[in-house]
Amino acid sequence: MTKIILTRHGDVEGIEPERFRGRADLALTELGEQQAKAVAARIAANWKPATVYSSPMRRCQATAAAIARACGAPCEVLDDLNDIDYGEWQWRTHEEVRAAAPDLLMLWYDAPQLVRFPGGESLQDLAARAANVLRLLM
Repeated sequence: MTKIILTRHGDVEGIEPERFRGRADLALTELGEQQAKAVAARIAANWKPATVYSSPMRRCQATAAAIARACGAPCEVLDDLNDIDYGEWQWRTHEEVRAAAPDLLMLWYDAPQLVRFPGGESLQDLAARAANVLRLLM
């Protein structure tokens, strides 16, 4: 039976104040590097992945590379695993967006499935890309 283990990248800048990071190509912080090594060790101790797949973002590639090294597995970058495109909201803080587009931000909080980011994409776009990856891998 095929198992898919989903992980998130380690710590990056833009957590405080919280920003719409999305496709900002951020490196892991020192804490993030430690977190990547820890999750890699846990995965290696419990599973034997055949392949590790990553988003093209540096933070994700660094986390995936740590897992691949620990497991002795190849690592492949898949563009469709990229983070959501926040468009005009990219790298803006939640407070900046609240000042510029309070109604759209509230809709994002209350019903995110209804939002298409100005100049960006929607959660449906993200879900379609992720589903396509799963379809191809299965």
